[in-house]
Amino acid sequence: MRSIMILMIVLCAISCSTVRVNYDFDKSVDFTNYNTYNYYPEMQTGLSDLDSKRLFNAIDSTMQTRGILLSEEPDFYINIQSQSFVAPSNSSVGVGIGGTSGNVGGGVSVGVPLGGSNLEREIIFDLVDSQKDALFWQAISLSNFSENNSPGTREKKLQEIVAKVFSRYPPSIKKNKK
Repeated sequence: MRSIMILMIVLCAISCSTVRVNYDFDKSVDFTNYNTYNYYPEMQTGLSDLDSKRLFNAIDSTMQTRGILLSEEPDFYINIQSQSFVAPSNSSVGVGIGGTSGNVGGGVSVGVPLGGSNLEREIIFDLVDSQKDALFWQAISLSNFSENNSPGTREKKLQEIVAKVFSRYPPSIKKNKK
């Protein structure tokens, strides 16, 4: 019983720390045409100024390693939006009492939530063609975070998000075999 409880705690801790990302893109786009980027001017990220700066630094570093350069006249713009919300707890423990006597039965059950509500942050990354003003790639990340984290922890978390988000950029387009 004790080992099962420890396993459940470890699994919960692991699942809470992951970054989940959903991707979407225009299949008709030739991604080799996008070699330079910039950010939308006066973009409202929804993050604090310091977190925005950390996020931009992580993106700049990732793009530079991929050979995509920051430019005043870019091939595409990056637009970032974020929101934070309290996610309801998915865990609860049920306590039940019941009994039977002959043909009579009864029971009581109470759900006790484990932990508290989780604070989560969704960050949407839109890549928009600067000439056509058309969205061609999007990633939506979802991760837990704490407003009380240290600056170093915040920076690591944002680097983890950017690494996961841009791990599938540019997308590998599979051709259908007929």
